[in-house]
Amino acid sequence: MVDINLSQPPFNLLDEKARQRVRDGVDLAYFNESEVILDAGQRGEHVFLIHKGEVAELDLNASEGEQRIGHYTADDLFGAISILNGTSRYRFQAEQESLCYLLPRWLFEDICSAYPAFDDYFRQHLAEKARHVLQRRAEGGMSMARFMLARVAECMREPVVIEGRTTIAEAVTHLRECHADSLLVSHAGRCGMVTKTDLLDALVQQGLPQTAEVGGIAHFTLITSHADDYLFTALVSMTRHEVARVVVMEGAQAVGVVELTDVLGYFSSRAHVVSLQIEQAEDIDGLACASADLPQLIQALMAQGVKLRFAMELMAALNGRIMHKAFRFLMPETQREQSCLLVMGSEGRGEQILKTDQDNALILADGSDWPGIEAAMGSLTDTLGRLGYPPCPGNIMVSNPQWVASESAWRGKIARWASSRDPDALMNLAIMLDAHAIAGNASLLEGLREHLFARGSHDELLLSYFARGVLRYSTPLTLFGTLKRPEHGIDIKKGGLFPIVHGVRTLALERRIAATSTFARLEALVDDGRLDRPFADDLGEAMALFSELRLRQQLENLEGNDTSQEPNRVVVQRLSGFERDLLREALHTVKEFKQRLSQRFHLEY
Repeated sequence: MVDINLSQPPFNLLDEKARQRVRDGVDLAYFNESEVILDAGQRGEHVFLIHKGEVAELDLNASEGEQRIGHYTADDLFGAISILNGTSRYRFQAEQESLCYLLPRWLFEDICSAYPAFDDYFRQHLAEKARHVLQRRAEGGMSMARFMLARVAECMREPVVIEGRTTIAEAVTHLRECHADSLLVSHAGRCGMVTKTDLLDALVQQGLPQTAEVGGIAHFTLITSHADDYLFTALVSMTRHEVARVVVMEGAQAVGVVELTDVLGYFSSRAHVVSLQIEQAEDIDGLACASADLPQLIQALMAQGVKLRFAMELMAALNGRIMHKAFRFLMPETQREQSCLLVMGSEGRGEQILKTDQDNALILADGSDWPGIEAAMGSLTDTLGRLGYPPCPGNIMVSNPQWVASESAWRGKIARWASSRDPDALMNLAIMLDAHAIAGNASLLEGLREHLFARGSHDELLLSYFARGVLRYSTPLTLFGTLKRPEHGIDIKKGGLFPIVHGVRTLALERRIAATSTFARLEALVDDGRLDRPFADDLGEAMALFSELRLRQQLENLEGNDTSQEPNRVVVQRLSGFERDLLREALHTVKEFKQRLSQRFHLEY
């Protein structure tokens, strides 16, 4: 038996019996520097797992200087695809003296047949590989991770539907008999909802008789979900919209209801504890206490294998609620109704995990009057700083009068930015495209966004200038397609995240897509036919990978374990072989995306 590391994917998909078969069945082979280990067109007879040394993957059909497309080091494996396909497409050549474990073809095929998950590993694309890692984490006994993969259908109740002409007394009887807290109301061709609280208020506060019809007191603006949505998204919706239930729809038909109590019965999380702290806060001090718990919440979520996109959505909802309440505490109701507070940048896209700098603005309704607005905005900036959101180094904040303006003034700013097309103007357009309303009158932002789309979506010259930002930073790959490995690490934000975020943002402007999240924009671009599904999935998973690697470094800095390392830099040498493989594939996806954008918007000119 040999001493071989089988703790890394894909061998961790096997049980101990299968791993023992691998140990008993492998041989150890030595290869000289420059020796061809597996040649293009050669029948695959072994899977190679590197013990020591380095191996290059070469495409012999590529032009000279571009043949080297892969690089493998200790614990990396290669040769499996040549067995599955019959022959090898590429040449694998030792770049230095190397020792490799050789897993025979027959044993590899036998294990693939007995263990479908192991077999699937070698047939998956980037997006599927990343999802598989998450699912494996969830199977490790982590209740939070299992919750993140649960669907709404697993937790929804059968809907109880009554007609709008049903009386309040009859509705109360229905609630009692069904042991429910709410009823769906079918009235005048619409679907609404009435709750126990609504019925009580109607009788006590409004003084309505028991014979009054529920159609007159039901709410017809519903927060909805779908049966195949993740259950966690329902929790995010409840947090964001301050409701205790969502209606599950199938087309125009209501097929179920998910109550907050149902979600908590399925899983009780610290996320809800923080959410309750925020909702119960009666002043800024209360908000500050809730806000202080957010970093610990993120650490707990990530430690338990939560999918990064879910964590982003939850944090965006919680941060939004904190800022919303701060705005409500500080600003008079009249002014709140005639203004809209925006968050922008990563916060606007809902893609920030740890607290970021303040990046906000205010829209005022035309004709509104707000005496002392500069002092009020200064107070808001100071308060947000107290809540853990530091000032923006670029001064893009409501305390800066340049970022507080009326609807008409904002339309004028957008027109000037679009016409000038200088770097600062293009940055401001990007910031405004990502804006998300968190307090006040959200319709003010909707009107402004439509104006931005009308001005920019068909302006090919503006789109070309705008898209050129994706080429601002180089992709951290060598000329041979391998990962760059500087000692100080690669900047994952500039080299990986930014090209995806800005490229998708450009396409969203072109196609007039109102969503601000990069993930939601990708979905909309697929629905629009602008991106094919497999490539959009790979872009989304690449972005999630970059974000997770970046977050891992940020959390280490937060814990004081690695304060010397910049939060956006990832040291490739510290990654496992599997992580390096995923990172290399993800960066190649970024490179392809840049090429597609260059062709579409003629960036080469």
